[in-house]
Amino acid sequence: MKIDLTGKTAIVTGSTKGIGKGNAQGLAAAGATVIVTGRSKEGVASLVQQLGNNARGHVVDLGTPEGCEALLKAEPQCDVLVNNVGIFPQGDFFETQDEVWQTIWDVNVMSAVRLSRAYLPVMKKAGWGRVVFLSSESAVNIPADMIHYGVSKTALLALSRGLAKAVAGTGVTVNAVLPGPTLSDGFADFFTKELEQGAKLEELGVEFVKENRPSSIIQRAASVEEVSNMVVYVCSPLSSATTGAALRVDGGVVETPF
Repeated sequence: MKIDLTGKTAIVTGSTKGIGKGNAQGLAAAGATVIVTGRSKEGVASLVQQLGNNARGHVVDLGTPEGCEALLKAEPQCDVLVNNVGIFPQGDFFETQDEVWQTIWDVNVMSAVRLSRAYLPVMKKAGWGRVVFLSSESAVNIPADMIHYGVSKTALLALSRGLAKAVAGTGVTVNAVLPGPTLSDGFADFFTKELEQGAKLEELGVEFVKENRPSSIIQRAASVEEVSNMVVYVCSPLSSATTGAALRVDGGVVETPF
């Protein structure tokens, strides 16, 4: 089985770090021209240079209507859209104010709404396209200390399923990928002190999973590449019969088998 995305243009939102960066790297390795997005000029430029293969980038804040509009103006069409950008602050539900909820909603959900609304008609007209939403096992296994995050990821499941139905029979597929604990940059940020003291991220991942996600079957955190492998597959022509699906890369954390 060979995944070949030569001739396809893929936009990956929030692609300068973590899972987004892994998605961009995986899609570029499969031959796609990747559009990198992020809020850091240095981060965008660095990844574009690394990817090669006609990659290009845009410094935009996709948590705002203006940022989405700027991207759409610069890149009016694409074959693949990976709605990856997201933030995941911890916080007690009873102490989390409206502005935090609104920011999470704008970044995690509305960026995906705005871009999907713009790019899906283009894909339908072309008769081929792939839209992927990065949800999370937290969408169905809501963490008590990140309820706002879990709610946003549940919304992405609903959005992806509804949009899959909205483009039924067009050659365009829409799916959600649900990572579990992953050894990403964001995960590492939670353990800055431990890492500075010489701890290994992989070992911290094992400890975190055993303590906080004991139902995990693999009993460790996934690598970024393990998540991006699923994303790249579902973005490829090989996944043509997979749509409206919630594809888990959670290591078996969620108890249900489907």
